[in-house]
Amino acid sequence: MTMTPEQASWFSDNFTRLVTNVETVLLGKTFVIRLGFTALLSEGHLLLEDFPGTGKTSLARAIAQSVDGVSNRVQFTPDLLPGDITGVSIFDQRSGDFEFHRGPIFANIVLADEINRASPKTQSALLEVMEEGTVTVDGVTHPVTLPFMVIATQNPIEQAGTYRLPEAQLDRFIMKASIGYPDHASTLRILEGAGTRAHDTTVPAIASAEVIIEMARLARTVHVDPTINDYVSRLVESTRTATEVRLGASVRGALALVRTAKTLAASNGRHYVTPDDVKALAEPVLAHRLVLDPEAEFDGVTGTSIIAQLLIETPPPSDRQAV
Repeated sequence: MTMTPEQASWFSDNFTRLVTNVETVLLGKTFVIRLGFTALLSEGHLLLEDFPGTGKTSLARAIAQSVDGVSNRVQFTPDLLPGDITGVSIFDQRSGDFEFHRGPIFANIVLADEINRASPKTQSALLEVMEEGTVTVDGVTHPVTLPFMVIATQNPIEQAGTYRLPEAQLDRFIMKASIGYPDHASTLRILEGAGTRAHDTTVPAIASAEVIIEMARLARTVHVDPTINDYVSRLVESTRTATEVRLGASVRGALALVRTAKTLAASNGRHYVTPDDVKALAEPVLAHRLVLDPEAEFDGVTGTSIIAQLLIETPPPSDRQAV
């Protein structure tokens, strides 16, 4: 069943309310806020990489508060163990049985702060739950509560004592975004509220967990023309043949681009995807999945610049063809 124009309008209204709510905390960053909710409603996970003090934690916290569900924050450190995230089974002497104590991963929105400061063993504890939505401890599988989203943050500097995220885990994040510093006008508004500490700022819940689940379900029904799928396929295939790339985007990356394009279309009140939806999301969805040639990295080539060039070189279908 395909989304109707009326459903697209309802989706867009709710999406706009969610974005506006978070904008009261993160001023002047509408695009990255929209990316955050696009990831949530595409049933994916978001990686925020930026310099310290740009509002990564504030964005993640505000998204969590906008959803009337359970949110948890995990500060990743080198001594963090996998059980500290997933939970552990503890022997109960009174009953003579092992009782499972759930970890912070059992929440609707989980903020994994400075994820690259934990060991690879602990980072890998997130792989199953991010991909499958379940946690297996002592051979017993425990499903997480829906909606479920991991928002991870990391800093591109201060690499001492950090562990680079493996490609397999990067591929699990449906998109990667950077917030950047606010403009002059936004900075002035932030300074006017300097008397309020960041963690004291809260936003009201806008949508219940049930509404978020329904919006995610509707997003899956947005129409995608075969020409759009062909465009995505050609774009992803071009990442694998680029001379600066050692490993291009996977099929998971192509699926992620289509899923997020559906959500973006619905957020704009449309029940069909256009080539512009794909173009808008190609960089945040695909760039972090590319493994570059070391010489290209040394020359300053980035995944973002490669995707930008490939968008120029890969002709999209016309709007008439895609509708």
